Amino acid sequence: MFRPRIIPVLLLKDLAVVKSVQFRNHKYIGDPINAVRLFNDLEADELVFLDITAAKRNRLISLDFVRAVGEESQMPFCVGGGITTVENIKTILAAGAEKVVLNTCAGRDPDFVKAASDEFGSSTIVVCIDVKRTLFNVERTWIVGGSRATRFSPLDFAKLMEDKGAGELIVQSIEKDGTMEGYDLDLTRSISQAVSIPVVALGGAGRNEDLVDGYRYGFANGLAAGSLFVYQDRRRGVLINYPEKRDVTFD
Repeated sequence: MFRPRIIPVLLLKDLAVVKSVQFRNHKYIGDPINAVRLFNDLEADELVFLDITAAKRNRLISLDFVRAVGEESQMPFCVGGGITTVENIKTILAAGAEKVVLNTCAGRDPDFVKAASDEFGSSTIVVCIDVKRTLFNVERTWIVGGSRATRFSPLDFAKLMEDKGAGELIVQSIEKDGTMEGYDLDLTRSISQAVSIPVVALGGAGRNEDLVDGYRYGFANGLAAGSLFVYQDRRRGVLINYPEKRDVTFD
């Protein structure tokens, strides 16, 4: 039976793990390498690290950090933050990451995704689609850490990214981020039904039941979260955690 991946997504700011609410009010969580060790022990399926200031500061995620994760991690991991060239991707993969996450560069130049997938293969290229409504209540894809809207609707952008060769999409609701109130299931479902590549839901999970809903009703192939895996409960006491397989059943 198919079992969707359950994926902690850790946000980096100045090489520390932080957690946001709707991409604002970042709270310090702890040391990322210590988090990797804990997720090793908890047997997480996969890890994602996103440097949330890299694009704004026009720099690449730290390669020393990627190497440190590669030396410590016992699970596949992918990273994103400030990627602008094929050479950036090459150095990140050489440092130990299995995949890279593209966001700002994909929104600015969709053809870059094609160049990257042609060079490294679709399975290496993940595109994160950050979604929020504009002042005119229109859903758009956002870039540069959620600070700039693109001209693309989430659905159009998802289809375009598949056409350009992305191997996987992370669909993140900015409005749901950090709320721990459940995924935007309508958003995830609409994209999952429109593309044939894997879709990972992100933004809003606060209970194990939300993971199940993301699979059953959002049709996601992967269930990702930040708050769920770094907080003890909705009172937000910091505790790195990960559900045992018997605690999350999808049948």
